[in-house]
Amino acid sequence: MIAETASKTLSFPQAIAATLSQEMARDPDVFVMGEDVAHFGGMFRCTEGLLEQFGESRVIDTPISESGFIGMALGAALVGKRPVVELMFVDFSLVAADQILNQIAKTRYMSGGRVGVPLVIRTQGGGYKGAAAQHSQMLEALYVHIPGLRVVCPSDPRTAQGLLASAVRCPDPVLFIEHKQLYGTSGEVPERELLLDLGKAEVVKQGTDVTLISYSYTLTLALQAAENLQKEGKSVEVIDLRSLNPLDFDTLAESIRKTHRVVIAHEAHGRCGVGADLACQIQERLFDDLDGPVLRVCGADVPVPFAKVLEDEALPSAEKIEQTLRKVLGV
Repeated sequence: MIAETASKTLSFPQAIAATLSQEMARDPDVFVMGEDVAHFGGMFRCTEGLLEQFGESRVIDTPISESGFIGMALGAALVGKRPVVELMFVDFSLVAADQILNQIAKTRYMSGGRVGVPLVIRTQGGGYKGAAAQHSQMLEALYVHIPGLRVVCPSDPRTAQGLLASAVRCPDPVLFIEHKQLYGTSGEVPERELLLDLGKAEVVKQGTDVTLISYSYTLTLALQAAENLQKEGKSVEVIDLRSLNPLDFDTLAESIRKTHRVVIAHEAHGRCGVGADLACQIQERLFDDLDGPVLRVCGADVPVPFAKVLEDEALPSAEKIEQTLRKVLGV
C-alpha cells in the first residue's frame, strides 16, 4: 500500500467515482456498465462525470436485464477486459444468480486455473431508508457461502477508495457491496493512490475489555456504542472486517486473545449470517481464550418492513449494540 500523505474530503459517491476514474485512466481494459451509469451518472451518482471523460465505449448504459449484462460482463472478462458492473440494488443480483453463482464464481476452478474472471460487481444494500423488503436486504452471507467469489463491504469513503482500486486490479471476481446509508457521508481520503489489501481487517479503535467486530454501515453504529461505553471507563476494541471473503481471522484472533470477550454486529439477518459463521469459528478455534459466549447483534429474521417504526425495530442500532456490550461485560 502506498503511504498516505496529503488528504482531501470526498463524499462516498465522489470517492467511488474518483477511484473508477483513476483505474480507467490507468488501464484501458477497465470499463463501466450498468443501468443509468452513463448519461445519468448512476442512481447514487457514483459514476458521475465518467461518460464525459471516457466516452460511450467505456461507460455503457445497459437495458434493465441483470442476467443479460452480468453475463455480458463475464464474457468481456474472459477475453481480457476488466468490467466494473453496477447493480442498482443487491436485491436484484438474484435475477442474475445463475451467472454469478454458477458461472462467474466457478470459471477459474472449472478451467483448472487457466481462466480468471477479473470482474467487479458494484452494488448497494441495506435498510434505514424505508425502501421496504425488496430494496433493503443485505445478502452478503449468500455470496460468502459460494467459493470463488470475493466479498467486500467498505465502511467509509477511504475504505471504499482503497478497496475498490484493489478490487478492480484483482484477478478474481469481487462482489463490492456499498450501503445506501453511506452515500450521504463524507470523509478524508488520501490525495495519492490508495490500495487496501483484499482480505485484511482493520482495528479502527483500540481496546482491552471486549472485541466488537462489524463492517459496512453497522461499523458506524458500533463505534458510537463503543464511544458511549468509553465514557464509563469501558474499553472496546472495534474491528472493521472490510473483507468478508477472504476473511482475516488472524486479526480477530489477536484481538480476542487480548480482550477474551466478543460481540459481532451486522445488519443482515441473524440466521446463517456472517455473524453466525464467525461465532462458530471463534468458539471452535479460540474457545480457551473466551471468558464468555460470543454474542451477536443482527437484523431480525423478518423481511425488512416499510413502516419506519417497524424498520427501526428490525434493524441494529447503536443502542442495541451498547446493550449487548453491557451484557457481555456484565455492566
